[in-house]
Amino acid sequence: MYIFGCRLKLRNETTTYMINLAVSDSLFVLTLPFRVVYFVKRDWIFGSVFCKISTALFYTNMYGSILFLTCISIDRFLAIVHPFWSRTIRTRRNAKLICVMVWVIILSASIPTGINLDTTSKNNSQSNESFCFENYSKDQWKSELFKVVVFIETMGFVLPLMINVFCSTMVLWTLKKPQTISRGGSIKKAKILRMIVVHLLVFCFCFIPYNVNLIFYALVRSKVLKGCTAEDVVRTIYPIALCLAVTNCCFDPVIYYFTSDAIQSSIKQKSTVSYSGAFNRLQTESAQSSPNLTPKSLTLRSLQSKVTDNN
Repeated sequence: MYIFGCRLKLRNETTTYMINLAVSDSLFVLTLPFRVVYFVKRDWIFGSVFCKISTALFYTNMYGSILFLTCISIDRFLAIVHPFWSRTIRTRRNAKLICVMVWVIILSASIPTGINLDTTSKNNSQSNESFCFENYSKDQWKSELFKVVVFIETMGFVLPLMINVFCSTMVLWTLKKPQTISRGGSIKKAKILRMIVVHLLVFCFCFIPYNVNLIFYALVRSKVLKGCTAEDVVRTIYPIALCLAVTNCCFDPVIYYFTSDAIQSSIKQKSTVSYSGAFNRLQTESAQSSPNLTPKSLTLRSLQSKVTDNN
């Protein structure tokens, strides 16, 4: 967020999508401490209202990340496969409108989901332990939750996955054409290939395990898929897949770096400025402590000894 807000001077449609992706990640990160306490204690102690908020933000982040990554994939597809006629479409104004539409879609699905779900207690137990978005009965899964999962998975995962695969395939196919690679020297094949690989790896690693397991989890809980073995498997995989899904907040900055030249330049410039500033401070301090030494006589050994003394 610091780079987007303070360091990034040049903004285009791609960085517009990435800014919204960063906002989505930031909203979810705010709820992580509460979820950590919940999974450690195995008891939701923060009340029903915050359970609803936490659930809504979780789905806002997950499917927001999926949709904004899909927007980046489509934008890259248009820029490489249809570079000429897409110029009128690929504008910052249109990117902002698309982001507004994505937020409307996400919030209209995640907020009702969070509102309709509530904390639950252990079945047939006198325990006061509460669960957040867990331990719902078979009737609840059959009546409402299964339909919600099917809708969310279809629109929020399966369709975006197909779009990402299609766009990436078309980009790779286009890059094989000699005239594409030599078009003004503006398209660097190796860089674009690296960008696509990173994009797909993050998408598949973070989202496929959770969403596939969620489908099977819904089938098991609604008794469409029967058998104790199947239930044990999905219950075992669920927390692992959930952790992988949450890591998208960590991997999204990798996508920022490989997708945007402006972000790469900003990070490199920041690193260079920091290094130069540290080097100049060491030179100044060494010159003050040793007046007989000139800047040219400051060797690597003297700088290293100065750093050691400061530490």
